Amino acid sequence: MKENILQFMSARWKALLGLGFLILLPLFIDSSYHQIILNKIIIHSIVVLGLNFITGLVGQLNTGTAGMYALGAYTSALLTTRLGVSPWIGLIASVFMGILIGYLLGYPSLRVSGVYLVLTTLSFAEVVRMLLTNMIPITGGALGITSIPEFTIFGVKLGRSSVGFYFMLAAILVLFILISNRLINSKWGRAFKAVRDNPESAETAGIQISTIKIGAFTLASVFGCVAGALYGTLMGFISPVEFTTLMSVRFIMMLMVGGIGTIGGSIAGATLVTLLPELLRFMGESYWLFFSLIVLLSAIFAPNGLYSLYTFFRNQANKYISKLGGKASGSI
Repeated sequence: MKENILQFMSARWKALLGLGFLILLPLFIDSSYHQIILNKIIIHSIVVLGLNFITGLVGQLNTGTAGMYALGAYTSALLTTRLGVSPWIGLIASVFMGILIGYLLGYPSLRVSGVYLVLTTLSFAEVVRMLLTNMIPITGGALGITSIPEFTIFGVKLGRSSVGFYFMLAAILVLFILISNRLINSKWGRAFKAVRDNPESAETAGIQISTIKIGAFTLASVFGCVAGALYGTLMGFISPVEFTTLMSVRFIMMLMVGGIGTIGGSIAGATLVTLLPELLRFMGESYWLFFSLIVLLSAIFAPNGLYSLYTFFRNQANKYISKLGGKASGSI
């Protein structure tokens, strides 16, 4: 009972500290460029939180995240620029697009796995990119879509680099963190992990593997599409050139570097992999070499992700505190 109370208090304090950090962070941002980078980190965190369901919890490697991201961005952008609807309507439409993609990708995953699933999801992303490039009357082709409108709240326009837009993104991120935490710690989360660890035993226990895989793909798609819609609004311009295989690889890299299967790891990985290229820009063309080296070293020395280091040091600190408490009580 005591351990449960301590765990609850620890989780609550972490949530409060995280929320306080999000609120105070804009005070240390001194330029619109840095504000946009911060907004990108939040958007990437949402994508990786979704990818964590299918790759981290169910164990299905999804290399089609760029396609989900692109369809979410284009769904919102086309509705707002062609039909003149509110960006909020475009954001809601991206949720339905995510559900549709989840079902379309979820069913093939029932028949294939491993490298075949990698090729299936990779082909999906490439098909999406080619369609966006060649459907010129609708998507604008390689020129993309420009003048994507900004969000407004009660008639107040939220600029792309404004603090108001940041807080809107932060609120959406917190919502998705709460959803992820609730699902991971529910029977659905346990079912996800059971399918990942031993699908035969899970099926014997009565778990519908088809429902689990489709559900995981749907969650990943919804998170990715919503993030894509937010990205389109942040940049004000989207083009098929952006949504390449490299983008999908980077999202997987974020998940692996941060810590597969964890919420904190998803956010840490998204932050690091988004920030590093910006911090290494002074190296010119060779920055990618150093970036890849840093990622490789983190994979070697922290194979379970950076979040595993936090867990390790936290456990060591708890053991040390417990020993001190035991010595104190013994001396009394």
